[in-house]
Amino acid sequence: KALDEAELSAAGRKLADQGVDAIGVCFINSYLNPAHETRAVELLNHEFPDIPITASTVVAPEIREYERASTVAANAYVLPLMRRYITDLRQKLVGMGLQGPLNVMLSGGGIASLDVAQETPIQMIESGPAAGAISGAYYGKLTSSESVIAFDMGGTTAKMCLIENGEPEHSNSFEAGRVKRFCHGSGLPLKVPVIDLIEIGAGGGSIAYIDAMGLMKVGPASAGSEPGPVCYGQGGEEPTVTDADLLLGYLSPDYFLGGEMPLEMDLVRTAIDKKLSQQTGLSVIEAASGIHAIVNSNMAAATRRYIAEKGRDPRRYTLIATGGAGPVHAYGLAKQLKLGRIICPLGAGVSSALGFLIAAPATDRVTSYVRPVKDLDPDAVNAFYETMQKDAVAALIDAGADADNITIRKRVEMRYVGQGFEIDVPLPDGQFDGTFADILHERFLERYDELFGRRISDVPVETITWRLTASGPTPHIDLNFDGQQIDKDNALKGVRDAYFPETGYIPCNVYSRYGLSPGTEIKGPAVIEERESTVVAGPDTTLRVDEYLNLIIDIHYDK
Repeated sequence: KALDEAELSAAGRKLADQGVDAIGVCFINSYLNPAHETRAVELLNHEFPDIPITASTVVAPEIREYERASTVAANAYVLPLMRRYITDLRQKLVGMGLQGPLNVMLSGGGIASLDVAQETPIQMIESGPAAGAISGAYYGKLTSSESVIAFDMGGTTAKMCLIENGEPEHSNSFEAGRVKRFCHGSGLPLKVPVIDLIEIGAGGGSIAYIDAMGLMKVGPASAGSEPGPVCYGQGGEEPTVTDADLLLGYLSPDYFLGGEMPLEMDLVRTAIDKKLSQQTGLSVIEAASGIHAIVNSNMAAATRRYIAEKGRDPRRYTLIATGGAGPVHAYGLAKQLKLGRIICPLGAGVSSALGFLIAAPATDRVTSYVRPVKDLDPDAVNAFYETMQKDAVAALIDAGADADNITIRKRVEMRYVGQGFEIDVPLPDGQFDGTFADILHERFLERYDELFGRRISDVPVETITWRLTASGPTPHIDLNFDGQQIDKDNALKGVRDAYFPETGYIPCNVYSRYGLSPGTEIKGPAVIEERESTVVAGPDTTLRVDEYLNLIIDIHYDK
């Protein structure tokens, strides 16, 4: 049927009269034929030039209208804000005399041009955590760690990502704003390429409280930066994870942010006593220890579930801890997961910034082509892959990539006919010919057997969504610290008591990170301080500094 342009204009006018900031357009079958959706956007742009219009076939051109509609609605929601932000950022950078190219980080871990931020900003929804995962992958390679859990913990959230052989795991969908921590379907479904990670409300600012059952809980509510934790002395009254870490001796009241922000110990004692101890009968120290243990337990439970869903054994992983609070809690988290090694990079508190610098330019394209494998037309597949590749390469060149140094990866989502969801199957390089159907069928069976331990050869198989990823080379960054000024004479700053569950308070040597040279070895317990973060290691550990100034912490379990 022809598009009813009069009805479309009337609907647009109604929205405009209501003062909407943006409009998203999603037609149920546009993934097969986008002509009506494209025409609708043209008409609305002409009639309402001041309202940003976004189309589902631009944001997520694939099957399943609910997820596609959800994604385009979210994209429309953030579009006006992002366009204003980018315009303001450009003006300020030019005003500072900075003339270099300005690119953005995508949730899938790639770098793209500003056009993405101005048209499909929803692709950036997990760009910060993605940068942290890229950083974790980099340090995994640097330390020859094949299986890595990249753990980043900041002020409000903790993120975990599995990395195998230097590559973070990826997903083609994401749920934003889950109302139940581990419950699939309790958030807003988005069809965007993302680095596959988990994110929970556990950070330095997470608030501890007593629930209706009289049990102590931590998070996901956060004190934020204003007023922040009680110890900031800015009016906060609710005890937080950072407050507990201070009271347990992990943080220095005199060296927070490199000494720029003194912390108020007495305020913390008063707040924990009033909000927690008086309601539970616990001492202030017991309550603080409980806060630290609970937040570690929350993160460990999430990580176990995440790893179990992928059929992996957590004990073979190395934990790479970043973020302002990550190195403080890495030891407790690793103990709960029975991990043997922790790596804390220098400058762990700003490690995500490094992830931005070492991310390769990359972009994704998608086409839904639903066909039984036996009925596939290789020419049709070649045709839409040629279109996707041409579009993706042009986008990468626009982001500064070298046209002669772009890698193309193809994959397809497939399922047995009658199933509700698909599995991801990598495709061979090059053009597809008459043998393609047989090769694809066998690849599906191999992948299905790998994931589920069975092959079902007598049930028909179909293809659903075809994907292409184009990426440039990873920028080379040489972490060479040969000229680093290391103040060995002042490496040991002193001794302070720190609390560990097995021992209670015990004396801990406190070291300056900037006094530890490559080859330095330390026996735990120890606290190592730097401007952006603090590393805590228990009494059953040994620590050494490698050539890149990473702290390698080995935990020794009783056999």
